Amino acid sequence: MAEKMKLDVKKTLLIGFGFMASSIAWAIYDPYVSKLLSEKLTDSTFIFDLGQRLAERVPFLTKLMEAQGEDVSIAGGGFTLVPLFVGIIMTFDNIFGVIFQPFFGKLSDHTHTRFGKRRPFIFVGAPIAAILFILIPHMQTVPALMAVVILFVFVMSTWRAPVVALMPDLTPPALRSEGNAIINLTGGIGGLIGMFAGTMLCMIFGFDSKQNEERPYVFLLGATVMILGTLVLAFFVKEPDSRLEKRAEYASGEFDKEKAKKKEKEKLKQLKLSKPERRSLLFMLAGLFFLFAGANSIQTFFALFADEILGKTTAQATLMLGVFGLASMASAIPAGKLGTKFGRKKMILSGLIAFIVMFGLYAITKQMWLIWPALVVGGAANMFITVNTLPLVLEIGGVERVGTFTGYYYTATFSAQVAAPIAYGIVRVLSGTYMSLFVFCPIAFALSLLCISQVRHGEAIPAEVIKEAEMQGD
Repeated sequence: MAEKMKLDVKKTLLIGFGFMASSIAWAIYDPYVSKLLSEKLTDSTFIFDLGQRLAERVPFLTKLMEAQGEDVSIAGGGFTLVPLFVGIIMTFDNIFGVIFQPFFGKLSDHTHTRFGKRRPFIFVGAPIAAILFILIPHMQTVPALMAVVILFVFVMSTWRAPVVALMPDLTPPALRSEGNAIINLTGGIGGLIGMFAGTMLCMIFGFDSKQNEERPYVFLLGATVMILGTLVLAFFVKEPDSRLEKRAEYASGEFDKEKAKKKEKEKLKQLKLSKPERRSLLFMLAGLFFLFAGANSIQTFFALFADEILGKTTAQATLMLGVFGLASMASAIPAGKLGTKFGRKKMILSGLIAFIVMFGLYAITKQMWLIWPALVVGGAANMFITVNTLPLVLEIGGVERVGTFTGYYYTATFSAQVAAPIAYGIVRVLSGTYMSLFVFCPIAFALSLLCISQVRHGEAIPAEVIKEAEMQGD
């Protein structure tokens, strides 16, 4: 019997530095850029007048923004839709992700350089993104800030799919759930650093947070981590030279332009998904959409729910979400190992069932003490799902299209993150209470469960079976 294959933990951790660099940037971007935009747009007479006219013609917009916890009142009476414009601009990263990440993921599949397929995108994209990130807090006008923000989110979308595809490229298919667990763990650490970067800098250097003195240094910290992550990938992660196959053809004298074209056409034909595989992929992507619609709604609206229903402050609500996050991080490694042992789909469905039961139980009983076990179980369930979904999608696509299918994965998840705040905002307006969050989310998870239960592909062949077959072939 073939010896059981084991994950190269050290190599996977080093690969994770790339995802950590991306995660810290977004953890800083969301709170700080939204505040910067709010300040600049509030000072803009044009934006103020436009908001007034829109609010008068479409009163529902004001109700929708209030349902999302935004203060639309202004000093001296009246109202403003600045929060609406901020919200629209803050979705650019998700919109750009939906549009550009599949393109650059697919492009990386067909890239051939001595640095490999994925790393060239990171080597170019991450440093440019780091420079733009440093510039963001120094922009003094709305047009300048908008230009830098749009450039930043575009450049980030050029290397996110390639950096995520790097782990599956360098990890045997059967071990990708375990590998993805480590990648998510490093990403979670990056997110935590970004989340508390401002507080840490104020404590260490004595910056006055009320005067936003720490702001440029927070962006500098994020940019520094991006550069460090790139250097780690450059010096410690070796991606195979993707030109070797063509070099071998030239060296053997077998290369012929017409034959090469014919061979490429045959290869593309073989790569096409069968009808059952396409069905599995579509159901999986639909399941991901509903899953992330529910998960994003929790993260976006939990502080408002905690204030209205639980009587908690924003700081207390953040602490509660921290419990959710810690439970997720603690479950990462077990989730990967169990996905490898029992199957990815089983772990995903188990996580969704746990979410539905705990959140539904709280919604039905309204027992306040249940919120804590719901957050702990929900955090663990979140990681059981997250760790296993990407490897399942990639397995459907096969080893030749890791970048392309990584792009598909992010198309589904980013689309959900664009739609979820609007969808739940409407539900909140119609229901009149944030208690509806714990009805909306279980319904979204139930729809995800129904979709993913129809998936029939995506489980990896056990690594030891592959190894044994290779040995027999030798």
